[in-house]
Amino acid sequence: MQGTRRRKLQEKQTKKSAKRASLDYVFLILVLTILTFGLVMLFSASYAYDYYHEGNSFYHISRQLVFAILGIVVMLVLSHIDYHIFIRFSLLIYAITLLCLVIVLFMPKMNGARRWIVVGPLTFQPSEIAKFAVAVMFARWIELYSDKMKTFRFGIVPFIVILLPIVGLMVIEPHLSGTILVLLMAMIMMIVGGANLKWFGVAAIAGCALIAVVVMIPGVIPYAMSRIQYWIDPFSDAQGKGFQTIQSLYAIGTGGLMGRGLGQSRQKHLYIPEPHNDFVFSIVCEELGFVGATLIIILFVLLVWRGYVIAMRAKDKFGAILAIGLTSQVGIQALLNIAVVTNTIPNTGISMPFFSSGGTSLVMLLAEMGIILSVSRSSTLEKE
Repeated sequence: MQGTRRRKLQEKQTKKSAKRASLDYVFLILVLTILTFGLVMLFSASYAYDYYHEGNSFYHISRQLVFAILGIVVMLVLSHIDYHIFIRFSLLIYAITLLCLVIVLFMPKMNGARRWIVVGPLTFQPSEIAKFAVAVMFARWIELYSDKMKTFRFGIVPFIVILLPIVGLMVIEPHLSGTILVLLMAMIMMIVGGANLKWFGVAAIAGCALIAVVVMIPGVIPYAMSRIQYWIDPFSDAQGKGFQTIQSLYAIGTGGLMGRGLGQSRQKHLYIPEPHNDFVFSIVCEELGFVGATLIIILFVLLVWRGYVIAMRAKDKFGAILAIGLTSQVGIQALLNIAVVTNTIPNTGISMPFFSSGGTSLVMLLAEMGIILSVSRSSTLEKE
C-alpha cells in the first residue's frame, strides 16, 4: 500500500518536473533580455523629452513598466494554455479585429492618422490585434488544407479573402507600415505553408503596381509621396520633412564604435522628434555605438532563430505555422524599423518591437511570445 502511494507521488513529481522542463527557457530568456534592453533604452531616450513636454521625466517609462509587467503576466499565463484554443476562437478574433478597424475610422485624428481607439485615458491600436488575427486565421486554414495548398483555389484565394478587408481598412487609416508588415508576414506563412511559388511572382507585380497607384493618387495616403521624396534627399527640406531623418543619421554617425555612453545622447534633447517612439534605435546607436547596436540586432536574430526552432519542433501544422508567423512578425518589424532610422527605406512610422513606447504593442508582443512558448511546451510534453 505504501509502495503504491510512493509510486504515485513519484509519478506526480515526474510530471511536474516535466512540465517545468518543457518550457523553452532559451526563448524566454531572449525575450526578457530584449525587453530589459528596451525598457532601459526607452527611459534613456525619453526622459529629456518628457521633462520638457510633460514636466515628468518618468512619464513614458512609468507607463511602459506597467504594460511590461502586465505583458509578462499575460505571456506566462498563455505559455501554460493550450494554443489550440485559438482555433476555436479564430473567427471571433477576426470579426472583432474588423469591427475595431472600422471603429477606429470614426476616432479623432492623431498625428494625421486614425490608428487609435480612445477609451478614456487609454488608447490602443487595432492594427496590433490585426497582425495576430491574420496569423491565427492563416495557420488555421493552412492546417485544414495543407494537402491542397499548391492549388489556386485553396492556396491563394482564401488568403486574399482574409487579407483584403484588413489591409483595405488599414490603408484607409492610413497605416502603410502596418499594412506592409501584415503582407510580409502573410507571405512568409503562405510560402512555409506550401503555397505554389509561381503565384507570388504575379502577386508581387500586382502588389507593387497597387502600392504605386495608391501612393501616387493624391488624397489616398497624403504623406506617401513626400516620404519618398525626403527619403531620397532629406536635406532638400532639412528644417521640415527631412528633419527627423537627418537628426537620426546624426545620432547614428556620432555614436561611432562604442557610443557616447548610456544616457549621454545629445540628439534626444529635442532634436529627434519623439525619440521614444519610432526612432528610439537611433538613440541606441548614439549611446551604445556600433557594438551595442550590433549586440541588440544579434539578440533579435537569436530570437527569430529560436522561434523557428520551436516551430520546426511543433507537434502539429497549426502550431508550426502560428509560431512561424508570430516570430516572423517580430523579425520583420525590427528589420523595417532599423531600415527606417538608417534611411535605408522611406520613413513608414513603424515602431521597434520591445523598445518603442506603446502599451498595446508591448502587451500584444509579449502575449504572442507566450503563445510561442505554449507551442514549445506542448511539443516537448508530446515527446515525453
